[in-house]
Amino acid sequence: MEKLGFEVDGETVIGHLELPEGASAADPVPALVFTGPFTGTKEQVTGTYARFLAKEGFATLAFDHRNFGESGGRIRQHEAPYKKLDDLAAATSYLAARPEVDAQRIGAVGICLGGSFALHFAAFDPRIRALATVAAAYLDARPASEDAAVRKTEWFKDYARELALFHEGTPTRIKAVTKVDGEAAGMPGQEPFDYYGTDRAHSPHWKNEITRLSSYNLARFDAVLGADYLAATPTLVVHGTTDLYCSPEAAARIFERINGTKRIEWIETTNHIELYDSQPHVSAAVAHVSNWMKEHLYQGAGK
Repeated sequence: MEKLGFEVDGETVIGHLELPEGASAADPVPALVFTGPFTGTKEQVTGTYARFLAKEGFATLAFDHRNFGESGGRIRQHEAPYKKLDDLAAATSYLAARPEVDAQRIGAVGICLGGSFALHFAAFDPRIRALATVAAAYLDARPASEDAAVRKTEWFKDYARELALFHEGTPTRIKAVTKVDGEAAGMPGQEPFDYYGTDRAHSPHWKNEITRLSSYNLARFDAVLGADYLAATPTLVVHGTTDLYCSPEAAARIFERINGTKRIEWIETTNHIELYDSQPHVSAAVAHVSNWMKEHLYQGAGK
C-alpha cells in the first residue's frame, strides 16, 4: 500500500493506492477509484473493498474526501457534494497518470452514500469506463409526495441560519452517530453506531462529528439525475435484500432508470452495514464487482 497526496483547488487529498502483483509501466492494469459512506475515511469501508479488489488484479485508490480524515479542507467534518465530485475527478486524473495504470481502463466504485457520488460522477466523466454501486444511498432531491414536500420545506426553515454560521466559520456541529435516544446525530440509530461507534470501524482519522449543514447539502443534491446519462457506461448495482437505511426499492428504481448495459445483483442481508465489513456479504459483493469490472475493463469497453 502506498500513501499519496494530490491537490484539488489548493487543498491536499490523501489516499492509499494498492497495486496488484505484477503491475508495472510495462504491464499496466485496470484501476478503480472509490468513494464511500457518510463521514467515512479511507481506512474503513472503501479501504476494505479496495484491498480485496486489488487482490483481483486492479489498482485501487481509496482516499479521504476533503474536510474528512487526513485530507485538507477549511471547515472540518462538512459534507460538500460538489467538492466530492471534484475530488473524484482529481483522483481519476491521478490514477490515469500512474505508469502502472491503463488510463483507458478506469472504473468507479461507490459504497453507501458514495454510490450517489460515483453514479453522478461516472455519468458525466467519459474516463470512467464502468461503474459499480454497493448498498448505495441514491440521493433524490425530488420529494416522493406532496406531504413529503411540505415536510421538507418545514425542515429547511433553519437552513439560512446554518448557512450563515458556516460562512462565519462557526457551523453547528452534531455527532455523526449516537446510541442515545433523542440525541442529534447525522446517522441516528443503533445500526450506524454498531459500526462507527465500535472497534469495527476503527480509524485514527475518523471523527464522530458532522456539521448540521451537511444534511441540508445532501438534501439539495440530486445524484439520481446521473442515472439518465449512464447509457454509455456499463453499470452494476449491488444491494442487500434488507436495508432500512438505503432502501432496496430505491436501488430497483435506479436500476430501471438506467439505459444501456446494466446488471443488478441482490445479496441476502438482514441490515445495511453487513455490506460494510461482514462475511460472507462483503466477499459476495466483491465477487460481483470484480466480475463486472473484468468483463468491461479487461475487454477495454468504453465510451
